[in-house]
Amino acid sequence: MKQFTLELFTTIIGIGSASGLFYQGNALYLIGDNSGFLYEYNIANTVLNKYPLLENPSQNMLKKDKADFESITHFQDTLYVFGSGSTAKRNAMIEFDLKQKKKTTTNNLVDLYAVMQSFGNIKPEDFNLEGAIYDGENWYLFNRGNGISNKNTLFSFHAKKLSDEFSLMSNDYKLPKIKGVRSSFTDAALVNDKIYFLATAENTQSTYDDGEVLGSLIGRIDLETMKIDFTKKISNSHKFEGITVFKNSKEKIEFLLCEDNDTDTLESSIYKLSLDLK
Repeated sequence: MKQFTLELFTTIIGIGSASGLFYQGNALYLIGDNSGFLYEYNIANTVLNKYPLLENPSQNMLKKDKADFESITHFQDTLYVFGSGSTAKRNAMIEFDLKQKKKTTTNNLVDLYAVMQSFGNIKPEDFNLEGAIYDGENWYLFNRGNGISNKNTLFSFHAKKLSDEFSLMSNDYKLPKIKGVRSSFTDAALVNDKIYFLATAENTQSTYDDGEVLGSLIGRIDLETMKIDFTKKISNSHKFEGITVFKNSKEKIEFLLCEDNDTDTLESSIYKLSLDLK
């Protein structure tokens, strides 16, 4: 993994603090951690649509009230949007039908999150899910280790639905430091038998309060060994919180990334990250 390029792909007016995204066809689907909407951005004609995920949704919810949607994944015609679980109001998982363009189910994951905290030995104040992957048979959920204990944990569930009986594994990772601060998971995407993840270093020991952003990196986990086989710093200043596959070939993978700017400004910059696989 010798070369990478990072460039601005587009700027979307109408959504702020983007925390996750999914690319399909010519559309980008985005969530924001302080918003109660799912956004659909048509890249060709730059039209932005929004769909409610909550009752009485707002685009800029107060921090104490927000559902904190941090993760988005998909399988077939359904998008799955996860709350971070970092407070009692952040335990929802929303199912959204891409054909009908509407929310179909709201799931309360408080019991599942409690099981994950117990199994992974994570204190409630250090629990903060910021990445999700679903392949139809397995779920991969990523705890961001930006709390005091630095618990960067990948939870692996074998189940078609999270409400079914499941087998559970967890793997802890010690991620690289940036400017002396340990980085922590912010999102991930599955490419063949590899997980590509984002991690950001933020100068805070709280899953609730933001801190100074010190940079972001990309890394890769081999699903067979569950070990990290590379990491690469990609920015000294950006807080990248969402990743989705844009194009994929034997020579190069292109990802789209979104950035949480930790402001109320309804404007989001989307970046393209190209990784040379030679």
